[in-house]
Amino acid sequence: MRSPATVTAVVLLALAGAALPARAAGAPGEPKPSKGLFLTVSGSSSTWMRGVLLRCAPDPSGPHPDAAGACAALGAANGDFDKLPGNPRACTKQYEPVTVSAAGTWGGVPTAWRKTYPNACVLDTATGPVFRF
Repeated sequence: MRSPATVTAVVLLALAGAALPARAAGAPGEPKPSKGLFLTVSGSSSTWMRGVLLRCAPDPSGPHPDAAGACAALGAANGDFDKLPGNPRACTKQYEPVTVSAAGTWGGVPTAWRKTYPNACVLDTATGPVFRF
């Protein structure tokens, strides 16, 4: 059984929260905050995984080690991960699959993409700085 003081405190907190003005999302003249892209890289059978947040608008930011380079590559591909300029070079044919994914928003448009490459070198040649983290 709850004490009357506990019930009163809960009710007062609820009323105080309802009385606070809510901040208008997307008020006129305010830029919308970029949600960005959450990028992941995982090894064969998801034996290991790492991920990082990349924000490109209004400026490249986030914990991605080369946010500016990754955003430039995505910009050159108009946000299409299958058209990234990459970093062409010769790779071995060793099969150690690497799966990458991107989820979030690019240019205000919801984005979800996933692809498996035969090895990390092929991934790098196809995606350039985007998944270098």
